[in-house]
Amino acid sequence: MKTIWRERYKHLLEKIIHRGEQVNEFLNLLEDKTNWLIAPASTKYHLDRDGGLIDHSVGVTNTLLKLKDVIAPEISDESCVIVGLFHDVGKVGMPGKPYYIKLKIPAKDGKKYIINKDLAAMGIAARSLMLISKFISLSDDEAQAIAYHDGQYIPEGKIVAHRESALTLLLHYADYWTSHILERGE
Repeated sequence: MKTIWRERYKHLLEKIIHRGEQVNEFLNLLEDKTNWLIAPASTKYHLDRDGGLIDHSVGVTNTLLKLKDVIAPEISDESCVIVGLFHDVGKVGMPGKPYYIKLKIPAKDGKKYIINKDLAAMGIAARSLMLISKFISLSDDEAQAIAYHDGQYIPEGKIVAHRESALTLLLHYADYWTSHILERGE
């Protein structure tokens, strides 16, 4: 996955038509002022390495598009790309303040990164929505999908239990499948 993510990333961005200018402005911030392209996806679990977040985001988006094509073709590719690529963008932290800080020597528990204590405490989904919404106008379904992409695995997911939009469920399935099946052993 890590050797071809750039090609897949560019291909995915080509699917954004109506909000291309907004997404490009957001990407300028992400690529120039954050560690978007080199951040890990976690501290010690899936893709806990440089570039893990972009690999994960591209992988989730590709899985999401495949699921969408089979069971919900009425959902736009553009919506899928936006929520798939950016569902975990809060893991970059804020411009000039990364969320993850790489340890010089891994901790005894295996962690390679720690969470930056200089950032305001908030969940990844909340930070993702905050960052995205400064640049990209989101539909209610897109906002819900990003906010609750972890599904019932976290307490916050109970808020929308049995009232999830199709996009929310698809993003959750794509994220879970990608992180637990496709990324296993990465």
